[in-house]
Amino acid sequence: MFSIKLEEVSQRYPDGNLGLERVSLEITPGEFVFLTGENGSGKSTLLRLLTKELQPASGKIFFNEWEITKLPQDQIPFLRRKMGIIREDVLLLNRYTIYQNIELALLVNGQSKKYCKTAIPTVLGMVGMREKMYVYPEELSGGERSRVALARAIVNNPGVLLADEPTAGLDGSAAWDMMNLFDEINRKGVTILLATHDKEMVNIMKKRVVTLYEGRLLGDVKKGRYGDLV
Repeated sequence: MFSIKLEEVSQRYPDGNLGLERVSLEITPGEFVFLTGENGSGKSTLLRLLTKELQPASGKIFFNEWEITKLPQDQIPFLRRKMGIIREDVLLLNRYTIYQNIELALLVNGQSKKYCKTAIPTVLGMVGMREKMYVYPEELSGGERSRVALARAIVNNPGVLLADEPTAGLDGSAAWDMMNLFDEINRKGVTILLATHDKEMVNIMKKRVVTLYEGRLLGDVKKGRYGDLV
């Protein structure tokens, strides 16, 4: 399990636009945290800082006691292997089957084909997609593609799962199915930070809610609702 800690983290883009301003935040091992806020509030920026796609202008970021703001470039792949990462856009290669899409991600991260043969059917079974293992992405619904993205993110048994709008574009039933899967994964000890605009889902789940506004931390509420600013 992973803890996450930001200490006075600020980030600005090359055009001068503010990404984050002096954000301090601590997430304990095994927590499930919703990251909320309007477009441009800094949610995606924060996630990209955690994955080392961006470097903060100031401040420190820690995974457990590991200060990733000082991490050399050649160590970044090792950091990312400890994370499950779900992007807002589900990027699956249409010329490959679902099995091959996940296998490719594993092989790039240094896993063996032998590991793939066991791990991929297992993880697809966890998200209810084992029977679709050898179909192609274009044959899947939006909800099914999201399940595959989740399977790909957790196939390496990460300690932390970072998700950016994982239910975007899904209908209510598919979104609820996805959120139940996240909850199940969290109960197994995985720390989850999930950025979302889905107000209804946040209100139903009653997890910790962290709210950003124009790059600043505006709210942080245990068992909160969307928009709580206490």
